This record gives sequence, structure tokens and C-alpha cells, in this order.
Amino acid sequence: MNTRFHLIDRSAWERNVYFDYYYHQIKCKYNLNANLDITPLVEWQKARGLRFFPVMLYVIMKAVNRNKEFRMSFNAGGELGYWEEVVPSYTLFHPETKTFTDIWSEYSEDFDTFYQTVVADMERYRNVTGVIKARPCQPANFCPVSCLPWLSYTAFAQDTYSESTLLFPLIKFGKYFEADGRTQIPVSVFVSHAVADGYHTCKLINDMQEIAEQLSIA
Repeated sequence: MNTRFHLIDRSAWERNVYFDYYYHQIKCKYNLNANLDITPLVEWQKARGLRFFPVMLYVIMKAVNRNKEFRMSFNAGGELGYWEEVVPSYTLFHPETKTFTDIWSEYSEDFDTFYQTVVADMERYRNVTGVIKARPCQPANFCPVSCLPWLSYTAFAQDTYSESTLLFPLIKFGKYFEADGRTQIPVSVFVSHAVADGYHTCKLINDMQEIAEQLSIA
């Protein structure tokens, strides 16, 4: 796990005025929703007998790790920077109680390593209930991802009523569905405008599309 933290030179950073504007003055966050075409990805996943959630989690995390805007954070000293790499923090649903817990896994750009790591962690922590954080010692370089597999939603929005220094995106995906002979999946990205504009978030989602296509021909 690469936990190197790169400090940003605010005096030379091209986004400095935008960061100050959207973090201190307007305090703006926004949500962007899109459908990804995952037709070949699902065919590839089923042909290999893989579980869908870890496959989709890999697509998302590889895209996040391509884009430093979505790896930005404050360090323990309150200095702004970005992580060399972020790991997934994701939810496990408990059907017996209709509750969930959070766990995290180490990231690897190698698909097979990532997949095996996530599946093993899901099995290890799937029966831990009654707490929010089922796996302790969550690292500081985490990206929250969750799934709503019960609905092919058209939009998703969220908000908080407390101040937060969290700059990582909150990413969700829903139930995939068939439309015009293609398999599509809704994806939602909740973003701090201080670190990413519409361009950056569109690139992130387009990267997910590209990675899904590339993975299916691997």
C-alpha cells in the first residue's frame, strides 16, 4: 500500500483561488450521476465466474487512482496535499438485520490481486455486526464506495449538516439494467467543488467507462 502524501505548494497551484472560494466562501459540493455501459464487463465477469461487486469496485478504484483530484486530503498537520494512492472503504450489507458495516481493503492495480484481496476481506468481516467500522485501523488514504443493488436509480444526492474536512469523493453505484440491448449501471459521484470541477468529475466517470471496457478484453 503506497501511503506517500504529496504536499501541494499553494502559491503555485493552479486551483488555489478555486479551492479557497469553494472551501471557505461558498462551501460547495455537488453530485453527478451517469449510466455506464458495462455490457462487455458483465459478460466477461460471468464468463470467469467472478463476483460483480469486487469487479466494479476495481473499475472505480482504478479510475480514482488515475486522478489526483480525487485523492486529495489534509494531513494530520492540516496541510493540503494528495495521496499517491487511495484504498477502497466500502459497505457490507447484512440481510438478516438490514444493517451494514464498513470495511476497507488494500488497493492493487493488478486486477487478480485486488479481486482476491477484496473477496477475502468480505468473507472475513461479513459476520461482524453491531458496529459501523467492522475492520479497524482504517488508513487515512481511503475513498468511500457503496452499492445500492436493489434499484436502478436515475439520480442520487446526499448532504450533511455538519462541517467536514473530507475531500475524497463519495461514490455509489446501483443495480445494473438492460436498455436497448445493452447493460448499463447508474453511478453517482459526490464531490467537493474545492478540489474538482465538472471537467474533473466527468473525466473520472469517463475513465471508469474506459477501464470497464479495457478490463473486459484483458
